[in-house]
Amino acid sequence: MAVSKDPRPCSIADALALVGEKYSLLVLREVCLGNGRFDQLVRNIGAPRDILATRLKRLVEAGILTKSPYSERPRRFEYRPTRAGLELEPVLLTLKEWGDRHLHRDGDLPMVMEHVCGHEFVPVVTCRACGDEVRHEDLTAHPQAPGWTTTGPTAA
Repeated sequence: MAVSKDPRPCSIADALALVGEKYSLLVLREVCLGNGRFDQLVRNIGAPRDILATRLKRLVEAGILTKSPYSERPRRFEYRPTRAGLELEPVLLTLKEWGDRHLHRDGDLPMVMEHVCGHEFVPVVTCRACGDEVRHEDLTAHPQAPGWTTTGPTAA
């Protein structure tokens, strides 16, 4: 089987190119929790300061975070999620749920999210059209990129 020089066009790959770098999703976790100051981010994530600064700059440039001054002397900033950043929160919650189920089977959870209704929040992916919970066996992929099928590139 020949190796394609160009990988499958994919929105997942495009998104991961932006938020898949080490620490990027953890930055978003902290900012969504309200911890948007640089020193809070360093402490809560454990990232080296130079790498964290690079990630923050990239997330701001991509429109996922905004940067606002909170002190003039010395000049300091805090980061907040934009609408695009908040739209990634369900991804974080789904990753958290997967980690709770598969990595913390002993029930010793690092954090529990509570919904406004007062119950523990457990995310479920549903179909926007019918409201049913999405299961793998209910999905069918329809590649839209020219020259690609679900199994890979078509013959040239």
